[in-house]
Parts: sequence; C-alpha cells; structure tokens
Amino acid sequence: MLEPVVPGPSVVVCNTCRLSTEARQDEQGRRGGALLEDAMRSVQAADPALQGVAIQAMPCLFACARSCTVHIRAPGKVGYVLGDFTPDAEAARAILQYAAAHAASDEGRVPFREWPQGVKGHFITRTPPEGFVCT
Repeated sequence: MLEPVVPGPSVVVCNTCRLSTEARQDEQGRRGGALLEDAMRSVQAADPALQGVAIQAMPCLFACARSCTVHIRAPGKVGYVLGDFTPDAEAARAILQYAAAHAASDEGRVPFREWPQGVKGHFITRTPPEGFVCT
C-alpha cells in the first residue's frame, strides 16, 4: 500500500480526483486529478524556478467532496491540503509557486502576502509535522 518516494519538498496530487463537483471525468474519460498532474508536470518542466519541488501522484487523498486535491509537504514543516482546483496550467502554476515558497520557508508557513492568487480560498487542512503541533 505504501510506496517509498525520495524525501523532500513535494506536492502529492490525487490522480483519481473528480474533474469537478458536477463531473467525474472529461470527454476522454480522464479524471481531474490526472489532468492536474499533467498540467503540473508541464508547467514545472517549463520553469526552472519550480523544479525544486517533486510532483508525486497517488490515488485518493480522501477529500472526495473537493475536486482536484493536493497535499503540499516537506520534512519538518507544516503541510497543507488544498482542493477545488480547475485542472489547468493556471492552477498548476499557483500550486507549484506556493509549494516552492513553502519549501523555502523555515517551518512551512508562507506569509499571506506571498501566496499566489490561485491558491487563496483553496486550503482545506493544515497538518503538523511528526513530533510537533502548531501554536
């Protein structure tokens, strides 16, 4: 059930997420999460500033009421689950920009003024790193 990945800053994208609250998949049968993963990989490949964050895919983050969900994480840092994205390049860029800022932060807290507009309103949960709670 668990598959090892290289530790470090990453965005885990749910590749089985619905396309939207109304639709499970697009006309070609592709799920929203798979489309978002593809968009993230394309955006990242074109922008060296976004290549320090790994994109890792897995089926189901258990946020099924929210479409196109991701988990932003890094060792020893507060993590975040975000959702309700449209699986396109604009959302992919905002997610990766936030993840890069998260990776560069001391504890995973990125000042609100530095958040890309595209992630505002998409936060679902924050998760403390193992051995810590947030204050």
